[in-house]
Amino acid sequence: MIPREPAVWSDPRLAGTRFRDVRWFERIDSTNRYLLQCASEGSSEGVVAVADEQTAGRGRLGRAWIAPAGSALLVSVLLRPALPVRQTHLVTLAAGLAALDAIDALTSVRAGLKWPNDVVVDDRKLAGILAEADGPGAVVVGMGCNVQPTALPAELHDIATAVAVDRAELLVEWLRAYDERLAALDAVIADAIDRSATLGRRVRVELAHETFVGTASALTDEGFLVVDGRVVSAGDVVHLRHEAGSS
Repeated sequence: MIPREPAVWSDPRLAGTRFRDVRWFERIDSTNRYLLQCASEGSSEGVVAVADEQTAGRGRLGRAWIAPAGSALLVSVLLRPALPVRQTHLVTLAAGLAALDAIDALTSVRAGLKWPNDVVVDDRKLAGILAEADGPGAVVVGMGCNVQPTALPAELHDIATAVAVDRAELLVEWLRAYDERLAALDAVIADAIDRSATLGRRVRVELAHETFVGTASALTDEGFLVVDGRVVSAGDVVHLRHEAGSS
């Protein structure tokens, strides 16, 4: 779809960050898609797209991200990180940590990072992050974070959750925290380990042509997950619940 012209949105607390060009859409197909187009047209780092509603929002592996209008913070940012391709996952981890920073600042909820790209509370998904590249140099990082507990369908209560916060406040806190995290990528791995909801857990790793079960034990310097000595750079990871009587 062709979106209506976005509203130019600003907040003085973003003045010192790279995220000063904020474009807020009432309705758009995908904030990630919009910024990938901006990247292909040569837009500089720091453009932010926010939407009240997405008609074709997506998560990893082409999955749909569906949220009623106004029920989630739907935001994407355009980055041009000076990183080798193998290390670009650090910007995804940094986005997740920034989400935790923002949630810590606005609520008493204690959330964690589920590898590779989810923010969870007691294994229930609060936010999802999707990073997409447009050729060398440009990365678009999108986040959807649920902010209306009453908007969650009953069938999702066991697997999803929400924090009751104002979307604009969460946006400002996330962008400020993300700007700081991007300026200190050397600290991302240690902090991701500290806030990990995956490390030390029995997990099922689902790859394109293989599935295996093991214990998540570490993160590599690139942010990849180590499971029973195997380095997992991409794939789905499912947390396995402890069974009664198991060790």
